[in-house]
Amino acid sequence: MRSAEISFPIFGEGFVINIPSHISVFGFSLYLYGFFVTAGFILAGLYLLKRHKMLGLERDNVLDMIIIAVPCGLIGARIFYIIFEFESYFGSGNWRSIFMIREGGLAVYGGIILSGVAFVLYSRFKKIHIGKLLDAAGFGLFIGQAVGRWGNFFNREAFGVETDVPWRMGLNFQRTTYIESLDRTFTAGTHYFHPALLYESLWNIAGLVMMHIFSVKFKTKYYGQYFLFYVAWYGLGRFIIEGLRVDSLYIHGTSIRVSQLLAAFSCIAAAAILIRNHKKGVGIGDGAPEEAISKDSEASTSEPEASESESEASTSELEAFVAEKKSPSVEKETPVSDKESPVSENESPASDWESLFSEWETPDTEKEKDD
Repeated sequence: MRSAEISFPIFGEGFVINIPSHISVFGFSLYLYGFFVTAGFILAGLYLLKRHKMLGLERDNVLDMIIIAVPCGLIGARIFYIIFEFESYFGSGNWRSIFMIREGGLAVYGGIILSGVAFVLYSRFKKIHIGKLLDAAGFGLFIGQAVGRWGNFFNREAFGVETDVPWRMGLNFQRTTYIESLDRTFTAGTHYFHPALLYESLWNIAGLVMMHIFSVKFKTKYYGQYFLFYVAWYGLGRFIIEGLRVDSLYIHGTSIRVSQLLAAFSCIAAAAILIRNHKKGVGIGDGAPEEAISKDSEASTSEPEASESESEASTSELEAFVAEKKSPSVEKETPVSDKESPVSENESPASDWESLFSEWETPDTEKEKDD
């Protein structure tokens, strides 16, 4: 089936794509699928390196994430697929097929889950707010999946059910072909299907564009918000598109599609958290370990922080102000001298209170300035 000609009637009857799924170099087959997956990783890495300051990360953190994501993504995707197709791998001599990744058998949700676990461990080791890493992962996943799906296109896989919509994708089978997932044999000739893989690529591009514009035009309210948007947006699209595909993984003994169930659950959960945080006005640092936030702020802030002595002086002045308000009959005390406090005469006590928590703010809250 990987040699079938691809056509799109919407572009005319003569529009045919007949690019091979692989090329041979010194007798070794190089699949275009691998090329597009690699290209997705590279483009995602370049994007994150460009915007690492907006995400509150250092360049080294981004490089570490790439090094972690590549093996964890592949291993996790493979394990996830095998779990729901164990009958194909655990039998007489079948276990060797577990390592035949070149023959296919990857599930994106498995890669996301294992990479997420690895990022949590990395964040604890480096004392980096996990929300920063997840936000970066959200941008990277949008890019990686948008590009990687084109590998499915040239592999002639991940397409949808038969259809006659104007934008249908045609596959011209050179001979009688049996598609196991449909349990149906197709005669030689052109048959038309939903281009589900292209739907997902376009859906990811739309999500990336929206998230990029939002991150440029508006302030980052809290770490993790972009990842939550990714989960909600991707989950919504995957739930719809998965219902069209002919090669889904199913929960054993049921007609429930695994990815569709995960997509629905993750979409609802992420959307609920986003709405809750919006209503509660959650800000940067809310719910985060103070230790991690302080360390992250030191690495990412562009403005000098107040020293310990300055913070103590501001605290003293605030206490004096509160005491004065509670005792109106007492004459005003002599203002604290400039030497004792970094606050100017025109600055209000409210700003002192804000200065106490300046370490909770990061330049992420300002409009980004990319490298």
